[in-house]
Amino acid sequence: MCLRLAYLLFKIYLFVFRPVRVGVRVMMVRDGQVLLVRQSYMPGWFMPGGGLKRGETLENAARREAREESGATLGTLKLMGAYTDFSEWKTDHNIVFIADDFKMEGEHDREVAEIRFFSLEALPAGLRPGHRRRLEEYLTAQKSPAFGEW
Repeated sequence: MCLRLAYLLFKIYLFVFRPVRVGVRVMMVRDGQVLLVRQSYMPGWFMPGGGLKRGETLENAARREAREESGATLGTLKLMGAYTDFSEWKTDHNIVFIADDFKMEGEHDREVAEIRFFSLEALPAGLRPGHRRRLEEYLTAQKSPAFGEW
């Protein structure tokens, strides 16, 4: 309940201040499957990720978010692209990394209700649209870094 209330207050903040933010997402793929998380405070499935902290590199943020949200330790990361999201009264820049080298070693934090692997050929209902678009691009073998709208 507290996380849902905090999320509601955060949405009010977005409406009032219209911030520009930078975040990361990690597409964790292995054996034709992708790891997705479901948050405890909002509906839908997401690739692990979140906002950068002050003084943090994009790579370090991706590694931290993957560890916090899935318990995974990442090996090599590849840059997929940078995407901008103008929904919900904000400007978010999402930097997407691909990780096919990772170990599931720890526990996820309390803001994640569930983690699960899904076949890339049968993505779940409730997968957020920007995440679905990036996974579809991955499936079509887009290998060079890309940019555009989330």
